[in-house]
Amino acid sequence: MILLIAGLVLFLGIHSVSIFAEDFRNRMAAKSELGWKAVYALISLAGIALIAIGYGQVRLTPTFIYQLPYGFRHVTYLLMLPAFILFVAPYFPGKIKQITKHPQLLGVKLWALAHLLVNGMLADIVLFGAILLWAGIDRASLKRRTPRPVPGAPVSKLNDLIAVILGFALTAAFIFYLHGKLIGIPLIS
Repeated sequence: MILLIAGLVLFLGIHSVSIFAEDFRNRMAAKSELGWKAVYALISLAGIALIAIGYGQVRLTPTFIYQLPYGFRHVTYLLMLPAFILFVAPYFPGKIKQITKHPQLLGVKLWALAHLLVNGMLADIVLFGAILLWAGIDRASLKRRTPRPVPGAPVSKLNDLIAVILGFALTAAFIFYLHGKLIGIPLIS
């Protein structure tokens, strides 16, 4: 559990610099944007590695907390569709981005909530609960922060269609193949 928590601290910590120390983040990026992005990426990757190793270790000795009915799997699959659409929407600005304001954070919240519906072990609650909590805090903090531009396609009416098509494709790819290949837990056998 220590490696899982350390990974979450690294990953969510570096992703929280703008929430809690925006001036520091801006000073570092002003000194060297490429340098800041490199540090950010390295800390994020270290966090992901520790999360993966720690989560894998904790799963070997699971602590059961809850189990919802099997049918919630279908709810999870359904929630993943808007989660993936929202996750890619900032890069294809259109009505989705305009209406939701911060679609990627909303997508992360749906992703974490969906996973909490079907994963009731202590490690799952720590992992997905921490990410859900972080996304909520980050979303709330955006009300007081100056928005930074997100690189992406120019604004277009077609961008929503592109985001929806990509969302469908990513959802199908994860359900039928990528979840098993990347996470080690196939969803459809």
